[in-house]
Amino acid sequence: MLIAQRTKETNIAEHVVYMFQVEDMIRANELNLELIIERVIRPQIQDETLVERYIDWYKGLIKQMKDERLHERGHLYEINEILTELLLLHNTLINISKDKKYLQVFEEALPVLKDFQQKSQSGDLNLIEVGFNALYGKMILKLKKQEISPASEEGFQRISKLLGTLAVFYKKMKTGDMNFMNN
Repeated sequence: MLIAQRTKETNIAEHVVYMFQVEDMIRANELNLELIIERVIRPQIQDETLVERYIDWYKGLIKQMKDERLHERGHLYEINEILTELLLLHNTLINISKDKKYLQVFEEALPVLKDFQQKSQSGDLNLIEVGFNALYGKMILKLKKQEISPASEEGFQRISKLLGTLAVFYKKMKTGDMNFMNN
């Protein structure tokens, strides 16, 4: 909850990847609040006032996931909205403002994104969501302590740089500090 709040304000790319993890953790616990309290909240949170806030937060997420029928896959409406905003911003930076810095970072990441899109059979996803799935996949590999080849690590770095750059533009856009025509 606190991490979600902080990342949403400071780095939207980190927020999206974190929320992918939260959604999967909720699914791994069968969308069962009691299991989450026992396995996640109680072992990690000592402050009782925070425990209640976390319970309420997870209760709300579980309700949303049930209401949105996300028992097995998919993302919360709010996360999909952020992904849509990021895609629109990405397209604006490439096609309208033609931001040179962003175009360069995107061109460096494009072959890796297309390769990951093909290997993961996610041809129906836009390249921005493919990038988030790739970074989430890397996080899962690290949690499983699986080795990542140097070539894959370089690819993940390119995707990370792209999404990090996009996150900076997103923050500027949200705070009104961005002029789309003069970048």
